[in-house]
Amino acid sequence: MESTKNKISPETQMFFDKLSNYLDTKLYYYGSVQRDDYVDGKSDIDVDIFTSDEKGTTLKLQSFLNLPQSDFKRVVNRLHTTNKIVYGQKVKYNRGGINAEFSVYNERNKADILLEHNSKSVLPWFISLLLIILKFVYYRLCLLPTSWYIYWKNGLMNSVNDYDAKYVLY
Repeated sequence: MESTKNKISPETQMFFDKLSNYLDTKLYYYGSVQRDDYVDGKSDIDVDIFTSDEKGTTLKLQSFLNLPQSDFKRVVNRLHTTNKIVYGQKVKYNRGGINAEFSVYNERNKADILLEHNSKSVLPWFISLLLIILKFVYYRLCLLPTSWYIYWKNGLMNSVNDYDAKYVLY
């Protein structure tokens, strides 16, 4: 998870390397960038950041990304793999060809969160195929409205573990 399964552009890789150096911590990639359904330039890149100083790391991330504090959302999530409740910060970033979602968590939750995210890295072949087709129809053919795409993508992903993953903003 410290590197991506799919190749990302050199500019994108340089951005993440600079961020990792700036934060002085490793970045952990999850989501479609670790699966066969990743679409370069279209899919976002999901990144976990673990730290003992969530507030300080979030402020540094805010500074690096040049985003207002209001873009950062506190979240609570029940992990289906361990049934543990975890809290963190999330922010979406889409500038300069970089489309990413960052999550900042306390490092004491690292093993549980990585287990959770790894649980959806390897999908049954038919789910992967359906996701690839869905993303082709959405991104390349532009035949689906975003709401339908999200509905079907979430339905396919949640069918893997029969679990409806939700983050609650607070």
